[in-house]
Amino acid sequence: NFQITVMESPPDLRQVLVTFKSCLTDKHEILMDPYIEGWKGLVRFLNVMGSIFAFISKDAVSKIQIMENFRSSDQKANYVSLQAMVDYELSHGLVDFKKQSDNPISGCRTILRLHRALRWLQLFLEALRTSSPDAKTSVLCCEAYNSSLANYHPWIIRKAATMAFYALPSRDVFFEHMNVGGPNEAVLMLGEALPSIYRVYDITEALYTQHSLLDLP
Repeated sequence: NFQITVMESPPDLRQVLVTFKSCLTDKHEILMDPYIEGWKGLVRFLNVMGSIFAFISKDAVSKIQIMENFRSSDQKANYVSLQAMVDYELSHGLVDFKKQSDNPISGCRTILRLHRALRWLQLFLEALRTSSPDAKTSVLCCEAYNSSLANYHPWIIRKAATMAFYALPSRDVFFEHMNVGGPNEAVLMLGEALPSIYRVYDITEALYTQHSLLDLP
C-alpha cells in the first residue's frame, strides 16, 4: 500500500510531471500505472508543504490505494487504461449514478475525484508560472481552489482550506520546494511540463463528458 512518510525528501517536480506525459499513448489513451505513479509524486510534493494541503493529499492517497487495488485484482487487465476502465465498468453496470449505496466504489468515481484535484493543481501551478515575483501564493491558490475543487466541497472544508492556504510560503520559497533550481528554472520547467497535465486532464474530461460521468455522487 502507498504510504507517505513525513521525512521523505521533496520530489523533483519535473520528474513527477514527466510521469504524466508517459501516461499518454499514441491513441490518446491514458495508461493507469503511470497516472497512479504521477499522483504519488504529486502527493509527495504536496506533503512537502506540511499540513497545508493535507485535506487534499489524504483524499488522494485513499483514491490511489483504491486504484492500485484494481490494478492488482483479477480484473487488472480491465484497468490498464482509463478508457478500458470506463468501457468495462459501464458495460458491467459497476458505476453507481445515484447516491453511494451498497455498491462497491467504482474506478470511474475514484478517478473523478483525482481528476478534480488535478484541475486545481494545474490551475495553481499555471498561476504560479505566469504570476509576478511578488504575487501572493495564498491568493493564487485560493483562486485556483475556488475555480475547481471548492465546487465539490462542503462549506466547512472550503473555509478550512482557505484558512490553511494563508500559511503558504512566498512564491520563491514555493519554487525552491519544486527541487529544480531557482525561480527562473521553475518557471521554465512548468512551461515545459504543464502541457502534459493539460493533455491528461482534457482527455479525461472529454471521456467523462461523453459518458455523463462528471457528476458521479
